[in-house]
Amino acid sequence: MTTPNAAHSGTVSIAKDLTVNRLGFGAMRITGEGIWGGPKDPAECKRVLHRLLDLNVNFIDTADAYGPEISENLIAEALHPYPKGLVIATKGGLTRQGPNKWAPVARAEYLRQCVEMSLRRLKVERIDLYQLHRFDPKVPVEESLGELKKMQEEGKIRHIGLSETTVADVQRARKIVSVASVQNKYNITDRAYEDVVEYCEKNKIVFIPWFPLAAGELTRPGGVLDKIAHAHKATTSQVAIAWLLRRSPVMLPIPGTSKVRHLEENVATAELKLSEAEWQSLEDAAKKAA
Repeated sequence: MTTPNAAHSGTVSIAKDLTVNRLGFGAMRITGEGIWGGPKDPAECKRVLHRLLDLNVNFIDTADAYGPEISENLIAEALHPYPKGLVIATKGGLTRQGPNKWAPVARAEYLRQCVEMSLRRLKVERIDLYQLHRFDPKVPVEESLGELKKMQEEGKIRHIGLSETTVADVQRARKIVSVASVQNKYNITDRAYEDVVEYCEKNKIVFIPWFPLAAGELTRPGGVLDKIAHAHKATTSQVAIAWLLRRSPVMLPIPGTSKVRHLEENVATAELKLSEAEWQSLEDAAKKAA
């Protein structure tokens, strides 16, 4: 059996100077239920992280809120000292009060603490991509991003990204910092941020879709996704990731998992190429479902 290879998905450039393979890894799932506490099988999660390197996955996305702290700590335990070319992106600005509970706090002094602690947990001197996890309605974004810009100038952050933002948010942010990436919920059945994808593509900003696997009507047995999956001897999840890769050259999907088998299945999507007819049938079905 051929080893899956993320390099076959092509590459994308973050802010023109960090080139990564277009199939990344989202490290939210290497935590407990509700993204709270440690995972049920820490050893398997570490095997997943080690396996990433074998599969040429060289972009890992995490956040201090995953666990909290658990995901960043596991990444460092498993992979530090990091191999050359591995890009680890993290996020700050969301606090945790329990399983599935998240509250934005993006005051300048809090974000500075977030960055300092992520640097310590990840055991790095500079974070390649640091993303503001959420805009805080109680804090002017100029304050939040202004502090991240200061830390960028201090050499603690290489590039700055955003998460869960509108086109207007991105435009406002770009008056303060150079925005390298936008991470929003987006998949074949959830297209609420279609205009953000188009804006990112036009402005050469990397778009990182979280929750990249489709859900709902489109995934039912006998549906279009299912038929295309059968034709390629693939899963519907693999077709959904393949759709994302084809959707835009700035797309950087980050399917996550806590199982090696599932990781290999996700990365194998790099070999799955949709024909024009398959692409169109998926688009038509998605429009009907919407």
